[in-house]
Amino acid sequence: MERFMILYESVYKDLYRLAYYYLGNPQDAEDVVSETVLKAYEKFSTLRNEEVFRAWIFKILVNQCNSFLRKNAGRKASQLAAEPSYHPELGDLVVTKELLSALSEEERQIVALAVFGGYKGEEIAKMTRQKHSTIRSKYRRALKKLEQKLLTEEVQHEK
Repeated sequence: MERFMILYESVYKDLYRLAYYYLGNPQDAEDVVSETVLKAYEKFSTLRNEEVFRAWIFKILVNQCNSFLRKNAGRKASQLAAEPSYHPELGDLVVTKELLSALSEEERQIVALAVFGGYKGEEIAKMTRQKHSTIRSKYRRALKKLEQKLLTEEVQHEK
């Protein structure tokens, strides 16, 4: 258990951050991270190489997020996008979440995995079962959308 906790401490903030961006709600993100940690702890003995712990636990998290989204597909959008409660580390998350709202769900997933999960395009392609070139072009398109949204917001703030 001690070894698991040491490895978990190195990724727990990133796990929450990714879950939050994926799900858009801090309570749901906390629930999914908790489920992820429990599942990872139960399977930790099967992990052969601790050097891949980060990628391994993030893959579990992505699967848990996708499962959550499938189970809750019928929930009203207003419930899923409820305003986050105050949390000292959420200030930047709220701003970033607002920016990411310009992206489709798939684009948000790709950006979140790349930026917050630290995954490479090839790894994201394997996780999402898409071609690497497709992921690369969707990632570039998403970044262009984010750039446009930033520029639009800057112009609005100047007025």
